[in-house]
Amino acid sequence: MKKKGLKKMRLDNLIIFIIVILIIGGVGIYYAFSNKEVIPPKNDKVTEPVPEKKVSIVNLESKSRPYAVTINNIGAARGVQSGLQDAYIIYEMIVEGGLTRYLALFLDTDVERIGSVRSARHYFLDYVLENDAIYVHHGQSPQAQSDFRSLGIDRIVVDNSKTGWRDKTLKLSSEHTLFTSTDKLLKGLGNKRMERKNDYLLNYSADEVNLNKMADNQEANYVSVEYSSSVVSSYEYDSVNKVYKRSVNKKEHKDYVTKEQYTFKNIIVYDVSNNYISGDSSGRQNLNNVGTGKGYFISEGYAVPITWNKSSRKERTIYQYTSGEEIVVNDGNTFIQIQPKGKNLIIT
Repeated sequence: MKKKGLKKMRLDNLIIFIIVILIIGGVGIYYAFSNKEVIPPKNDKVTEPVPEKKVSIVNLESKSRPYAVTINNIGAARGVQSGLQDAYIIYEMIVEGGLTRYLALFLDTDVERIGSVRSARHYFLDYVLENDAIYVHHGQSPQAQSDFRSLGIDRIVVDNSKTGWRDKTLKLSSEHTLFTSTDKLLKGLGNKRMERKNDYLLNYSADEVNLNKMADNQEANYVSVEYSSSVVSSYEYDSVNKVYKRSVNKKEHKDYVTKEQYTFKNIIVYDVSNNYISGDSSGRQNLNNVGTGKGYFISEGYAVPITWNKSSRKERTIYQYTSGEEIVVNDGNTFIQIQPKGKNLIIT
C-alpha cells in the first residue's frame, strides 16, 4: 500500500510540474509575440505628398521702395547667378557684344546672396525710375555716369566689404564674383528715401487671370525669345504648378545656391529697336524704348497680344490688351523680356 501511494504522489507531482511548465511557456510566447515590432513588407513604400511650389506673392499694401540690381548674364557667370527666384520683376535687355544683362527687383524680402552684380547701362535707369527703385550696381558706362545726377537716381554702389563681397572660391575672373544681400544693402541706404511714391508697375489680381477666355488668345506651352546668336531665353509651361520653367540656350536656368530651376508666373515680351552708340569703342547700345509697340502677355499656358507705351524715360511703361484696358497679371513673379527688334520670337 505504501508503494502504491508513493507512486501516485510522484505521478501527481509530475503532472503539476508539466502544467506549470506549459503555463510559463505559454505566457512567454504571448509576451514575445505581443511585443514584437511589426515590420512592413519591403515592397510597401510610404510616399509623402509633393507640396505645390509657391510663387512670389506681391504685397499690395507695401509702400517700400524696391532694390533694382544689375545682374551679370555672361555665359561664364550664368551658372553662379543667385537669388533671382526672390525677385518679383526681372527685365532682360541687350548690352554690347550680343550679350544681355538682367535688372532684378527685390521688395520686402530677405535674400542672402544676390548676383553676380555688374555695371550700369544708361537705359537700365529708365526701368529703375518707372519702379521708383533704388539702383544697385558696381561700375557704370560713361552714358550712365552722366545720367545718374540728371535723372536723380538713388543708388547703392556695391563694394567688396560694406555692401557686398567677392566669392573667391569661384573659378572665375574677378569681375564675375561680386555678390550682395539684402542685409548688406541696408548698410548702403544712408538717408535715402524709403517710401515708394509710385504705384506698382503692374496690376495684380488675387483671383486667377484666365487668358484663355480672352479674344485672340493662343496656347503658350513653349516660349523662345532670341536676343542674339549668343543668347536665347526660353520657357516651358509646368501645368501642375502653373509656372514657366526658364532655360537659357536650351540649358535649364538654375540658381547657384538652391540648384533649382528658375520659374515665373508671368512673362511679358515685346521688341524695341537698338543701335550702337556712335564713337563708343566698346560697342555699347542705345535702346529706343520711348514710344509704342506690340508684344504679348503670357501666363498659365496662354498668350494674348498687347501694346506697350512709354511716354518718357521717367514714366512707367503701360501695358494694355488690344481692347485698350491695362493688363492684369496673375499674383506672382514676372519676367519682362525686352527683345531687340527683328529677332525671332516663338510661342507654341
